[in-house]
Amino acid sequence: MNTVDFLNISAAICPDREAIIFEDKRITFSQLNERTNRLANALKKLGVNKGDRIALIQVNTNANIEAYFACAKLGAVYVPLNFRAKAEEFTYMINTAEVNTLFVGDRYVSIVNPIRDKIPCVRNFIALEGKHPEMLDYEKLIASSPADDVITDIGDNDLTILMYTAGTTGFPKGVMLTQSNFVNYVLENVTPADPEMTEKNILTVPLYHVAGTQAVMAAIYGGRTLVIERQFEAAEWMGLVQREKANRAMMVPTMLKQLMEHPDFKKYDLSSLKVITYGAAPMPLEVIKKALDIFPGVSFINAFGQTETAATITTLGPEDHVIPSKPGPERDKKLKRLSSIGRPMASVEMKVIDEMGNELPPFEVGEIVARGPRVMAGYWKDEEKTRKTIDKDGWVHTTDMGYKDDEGYFFLAGRSDDMIKRGGELISPEEVEAALRTHPEIEEVAVIGVTDTEWGQQPLAVCVARGKGCSPDELMEYCRQKIASYKRPRAVIFVAELPRNPMGKVLKRELRKLYGKPDSLAGK
Repeated sequence: MNTVDFLNISAAICPDREAIIFEDKRITFSQLNERTNRLANALKKLGVNKGDRIALIQVNTNANIEAYFACAKLGAVYVPLNFRAKAEEFTYMINTAEVNTLFVGDRYVSIVNPIRDKIPCVRNFIALEGKHPEMLDYEKLIASSPADDVITDIGDNDLTILMYTAGTTGFPKGVMLTQSNFVNYVLENVTPADPEMTEKNILTVPLYHVAGTQAVMAAIYGGRTLVIERQFEAAEWMGLVQREKANRAMMVPTMLKQLMEHPDFKKYDLSSLKVITYGAAPMPLEVIKKALDIFPGVSFINAFGQTETAATITTLGPEDHVIPSKPGPERDKKLKRLSSIGRPMASVEMKVIDEMGNELPPFEVGEIVARGPRVMAGYWKDEEKTRKTIDKDGWVHTTDMGYKDDEGYFFLAGRSDDMIKRGGELISPEEVEAALRTHPEIEEVAVIGVTDTEWGQQPLAVCVARGKGCSPDELMEYCRQKIASYKRPRAVIFVAELPRNPMGKVLKRELRKLYGKPDSLAGK
């Protein structure tokens, strides 16, 4: 089976069910199949062949999904580009991928046109919205092309998506994801389309991210209706859930937090929601505890993974989110596990290793590594980085530091390059952040290591205050009561907001640029 079969099966089982709801468009599975056939035939006429790279720059729309399945039917490689990238990054990604056809959203035409002479590999420019000189019209291409099925010999190990992911330094890395990467996950975790059962899934995470791609694959195979929002906006999201009676949602922690704190939250009827999956960034304990109270009856799932593992490799399931009301050891254990990333999924092996590659026992911090059929084929045109990431035994080195408990639940301790080394002792930024978040006057916090001539590194806390706020000295003393003294921050800086990527992850590399110099510890 391949990803094209996901759409073919659902189009056969529930042809008249809506596959996509996007603004004023309502597209059934049958129509989606026809539109992707027409688009595939149009691309074929333009000279697109199996293995060619086809890129797209656009926020979430129905075209993102149509473009992927059209590429898949041709055996071409779909390259979803981060629409927040800069012109220099677009140029790099397009040229390294040797893209021959580029789909362009309306708001990105002004970015693409000035770099056209720098991306000579692109032969076809297709405008997704409106009319633009020297660009083909997306809807006209579809309307003028035949709806005949496009049949291509597609193998399990054929590349289907080239997804660029930002590194801590330099240009983005191209992650090569195969048909089997996605098929393995979907077949193990999603029930195929049922003509009698309908479900609606609201989609707001960006579709250039692997979490969005995974959500699309699961929904198409499962015969679920995708309710698409261009970009997350809390009031619009709640309005869509209420109007369309959405049952499922994929959220990142910042989205969930914004919803619950929205002044009009109680004005919307969100009772149709049955499942909320969250991930892509650490979930603060207080946020998920509040969500469990505010959304009674909703099953919460924490999904953890990376682009390099075609998304989810561990889950913290609904049963793990049921917290006993009676105080005691069981309640304490369940509350602690809310801060974990759960246990490995079927067909995924995981362990924690030391710097020598030896597996560590429970509760010892090391690097988390994973192995299984969802591991990427490698980095595009970068054998050296591939060898550093995937070892000879097939283990992908996630660079996430963490530990597992005695029942196999994994806990994160930070990225390997985020760990703070003070006087030979390793300090987990996440542990310090967790302690600081319990202070009533702290809204958000990120902890980084700052170079120190005496200790090597010292912890620095960058905080967003709530209410009346508090003093740095108060926070440092507060931490002394919560965690080992050597782990407490040696300085505190207050900011209006923390820099984040679109998926809600705090950009610590940006914080290190701003505050990573020794003078940030002045007065320690």
